Amino acid sequence: MLYVTVIGALFLTWFVLVLLFTPALNYRMRVRVPVSSPDFLHFLESTCMAATHGGNRAEVFTNGPCFYPAMIAAIRAAEKSVNLECYIFNAGEVADEFVRALAERAKAGVVVTIVADAIGSSGMSTAEINTLTDAGCRVEWYQPVTWYRLARLNNRTHREILVVDGCIAFVGGAGIADWWMTASGPDRPPWRDTMVRLEGPVVAALQGVFVENWLECCGEILSGPEYFPDVPRDGDTTAIVVRSSPSDRATVSRVAFQVLIEGAEQEVRIATPYFLPDRTLRAALAETSKRGVQITIVVPGPHTDQRWVRIASRRLYGELLAAGVRILEYEPAMTHVKALLVDDHWAIVGTTNVDNRSFEHNDEVNVALLDRAINKRLLNDFERDVASSREVTLDAWKHRPLWERIIGPVVWILERQQ
Repeated sequence: MLYVTVIGALFLTWFVLVLLFTPALNYRMRVRVPVSSPDFLHFLESTCMAATHGGNRAEVFTNGPCFYPAMIAAIRAAEKSVNLECYIFNAGEVADEFVRALAERAKAGVVVTIVADAIGSSGMSTAEINTLTDAGCRVEWYQPVTWYRLARLNNRTHREILVVDGCIAFVGGAGIADWWMTASGPDRPPWRDTMVRLEGPVVAALQGVFVENWLECCGEILSGPEYFPDVPRDGDTTAIVVRSSPSDRATVSRVAFQVLIEGAEQEVRIATPYFLPDRTLRAALAETSKRGVQITIVVPGPHTDQRWVRIASRRLYGELLAAGVRILEYEPAMTHVKALLVDDHWAIVGTTNVDNRSFEHNDEVNVALLDRAINKRLLNDFERDVASSREVTLDAWKHRPLWERIIGPVVWILERQQ
């Protein structure tokens, strides 16, 4: 028994060390490629192992009262298929509205397929699941917690995708929950977030991302014209789908962020709800700022759903502020926007946070958009968020509360796990 106990303790110690303390990969570019270079588009699609899709139409929706009705309307208009993948599907009025729309379409003969993360969507009610399945919707859980999946416990699908009839897609940071729509208390206003509606050839690539996770859930490869119709060109937006999975230490989303930030020539604007950049990304931000690029980052202020993460995040501000990076904390509500804007060329929207969990552990999906009008539309929202934020100065950071400075080093572990 002594030997068994010792071996068990050693195994548990090894497991915790591997789970929590695996060293980060040091990303660096051999040669910086400016975003204005004629070679940049080819470079980005090559490093992201993704095709460029031209002739798309994109529309930005700001906050739940705008994007939820648009998503529900698209579902209700479905004729052949509805595919929904979500990290968060939480019981409530918003979820009930989605369930009613999905069930109604399934009863009308539309093939409705749903992938929900087993941990992130654990707040989904039994009644909602029964309503969906009784109506004929196909529902699968991504990575249920079982003994034979413990090695992949950290791998969650953080993707938020809705694809209707293979020709309309929504992507962005929002899941399905009331807190994106209404206040959940006197001091809990609705979350700030952004979703993008896409039409055109890029929708097939987003459909392919959904198909990947559906296959992983149940072994079925979705195929046929109801999922992959011939989608005509429908606009002037060039788009690249940046899909990311932790199949290896290096992930595509992390590469995309690195090359876009280092390729910036004028301005970089980042909105993220969880800001825990690894050492090499902090170095890239600092060096980019020092060569004259204006970098502005908007993160949550006091309204945050992860207070310990915010403390761990604030611990990292110093070196960035000293390099000239502007950091602003959004004050009206919890901000859950995930966007990267580079010069007036590129915009990335999707599910990736600027933290290790997104870059190394989760399945993520983003769309890189090359469209000055969309960039400007997202920039208008970003500037409104900046106007509603409090800027953190280096002096204020140095004089932050003593308790925060004491706790900060203790919660450093979240830098690798959040």
